[in-house]
Amino acid sequence: MRHITKFIAAAALTVISSGAMAQAADGRFLSLTPPEGLPVIPVMEGWVANEDGTASFSLGFLNKNKVGVDIPLGPNNYIEPAKYDGMQPTHFPPGRGVGAFAITVPAAEINEDIWWYIRTGEGELLKVPGRYGESAYELDFVRPRPQGSMQPLVGFGEDGPRAAGLTGGFGEYPLSVTVGQKVELAVNVSDPSNRDRQDPRFKDLLPVGVDFYKYQGPGAVEFSRHESTPEVVNPYTEDNPRFRFFRAPGANEVSVKDGQGIAKVYATFSAPGEYQIRIRAENFAAPDSQEGDQCCWTNLYQTVNVSE
Repeated sequence: MRHITKFIAAAALTVISSGAMAQAADGRFLSLTPPEGLPVIPVMEGWVANEDGTASFSLGFLNKNKVGVDIPLGPNNYIEPAKYDGMQPTHFPPGRGVGAFAITVPAAEINEDIWWYIRTGEGELLKVPGRYGESAYELDFVRPRPQGSMQPLVGFGEDGPRAAGLTGGFGEYPLSVTVGQKVELAVNVSDPSNRDRQDPRFKDLLPVGVDFYKYQGPGAVEFSRHESTPEVVNPYTEDNPRFRFFRAPGANEVSVKDGQGIAKVYATFSAPGEYQIRIRAENFAAPDSQEGDQCCWTNLYQTVNVSE
């Protein structure tokens, strides 16, 4: 792709730096990757040709720091053309944020590049394009995967209308929220996947994972488990080799049994202002659906206005 040499070089340097104990030619051990101070790198995941003639560009990021990074909207985090600016995240959790958001452009602008710019601290300004037509970047997850997985249908609240897609919808928290107040966030989920129930892997219905993230906002967001979500304990005994590999789900992660039901968490906000919460419903329990395969999840974004 054109004009992204700096981005490719930055990504390559970051991947190289992730080696635990790289050694110089003279035998010296190089320093380990620092826990913070590294750049957040914008990533184009790919593009989707929509049935109405528009195109959607899926964008994500790579945060190699061991801590989350906040980059407010402005000269260090912006999109051109300016009419698409403001849709991008300002909070970047550690690691790879695949398909964090999407930009949909009309058919008349389908061949024009969309550029996302990010600068971390005093570092170099990095950019990546949303660009249509490169076949290697076309995403086809709008169609069923080999074993039938599709993007989950998700709606706000316990009975809101459901949708699927890179941008399934935007909603607003219906109540007044104050700093430090624990508030309930909920979505309803349904899995439209059509799998072969004769296949032993799909004898039982698969769960849908629902993850809640801070997406934008001036302060910290703390998530806590809702009492409707059973607490997950390590199913293995200490003498089982798998015991130490067990990872309990985070407070922001909910598993919806059988792929249909309600996912709830509590959220607490540390400062007044407007926040966006990204809610991702995913089918990663299925063998044909993973982030690395660019399938299959739906994003919702919920606005929460917090007062003193």
